[in-house]
Amino acid sequence: MANGFITVKEIARQTLPRLIENLVFPNLIHKDFSDDFVAGKGATIQVKKPVILTAKDFDEIEGTSAQDVKEESVDVTLDKLATVDIEFGAIQRATNVDDLNRLFLEPAAVALAEKINSDGLFLYKDIPYAVGKAGTTPSTLKDLADVRKMLNTNKVPVANRIAVWDPEADANFTTIDAIVNAEKSGSVTALREGSIGRVFGLDNYMAQGIKQHNTGITAATGIKVNGKVNEGAKTLSIDGTTLTGKLLRGDILTIKKNNYVVTENTEEASSNAIATVKVYPALPEIADDTVVTLVSSHTANLAFNPMAFAFVTRPLNTPAGVEAYVTSYNGITLRVVRGYDMKHKKEMLSMDVLYGYKTMYPELATRVLG
Repeated sequence: MANGFITVKEIARQTLPRLIENLVFPNLIHKDFSDDFVAGKGATIQVKKPVILTAKDFDEIEGTSAQDVKEESVDVTLDKLATVDIEFGAIQRATNVDDLNRLFLEPAAVALAEKINSDGLFLYKDIPYAVGKAGTTPSTLKDLADVRKMLNTNKVPVANRIAVWDPEADANFTTIDAIVNAEKSGSVTALREGSIGRVFGLDNYMAQGIKQHNTGITAATGIKVNGKVNEGAKTLSIDGTTLTGKLLRGDILTIKKNNYVVTENTEEASSNAIATVKVYPALPEIADDTVVTLVSSHTANLAFNPMAFAFVTRPLNTPAGVEAYVTSYNGITLRVVRGYDMKHKKEMLSMDVLYGYKTMYPELATRVLG
């Protein structure tokens, strides 16, 4: 006999708050949400970038002058569809709402949150700025001071600075008295439990999904710029005494003490050279044979202002001919669908979240190498 309390509406309403409680990264960055339904994965929408303003002294003689506010929009592809599918017969074995939450909905919410958190942390690949030493896990107050220095150098707003650390760095920092005794912050469960305190103007959090970046170059010695680079260029050629493999999106090149991130995977090196390397930011004028250093493989911890990144969600249309319910809260939309799987002859329940991420202002973030 079907349990009357198990409806797609009740499942959606019970699951969404648990999902939001388990999110970390999306709750730390800019969110863009509207009630406009989209058909599904792959939809592209225009999102307005947050406006950055500056303050200055009031001039009693000249009076006020309005800043030139440029509203810019960027295209964001909703290319992520996190889903959890459960055989509905298993759910029906729950005898009460507490069983339903404990056995099915809480695990489903955690699984969705882990996927959504993990996807966002790939945004490190857009960031050229970096502090720390590749292969060495941050562990001291000086490491935090170096992060602060980089953010200050890049004129990142002082308010709301955030850092997310992998579990090893988190373990190191939680042995430092200045961090252990710092006031905890965060408005939802995952933020409170993930917080390791505010130090040097940074709200610090642990994130299990922090990425390991592995460069695609397998051997490299004597790398140099191959040919003069004109100011403003976004591509260059490199060669070396030895150069095998290829550069991958997210690799960092250091040229004359400045970092540039590779924005697209390159072709495999041929005759110890790579003909076209696309990078960000734009290059200054660089002479032929200028030395190039490749940052080694590393753990990509991140420090940033929330406006550096955007988490974008839209509600999904409900499919025809099935029982479905869509609910939204605090910038997150969850769709629950109950339907029959003709291929496997089973009644299934699906919980979906559609979303995309976008780097809005890369200059407002830095990697912290580990």
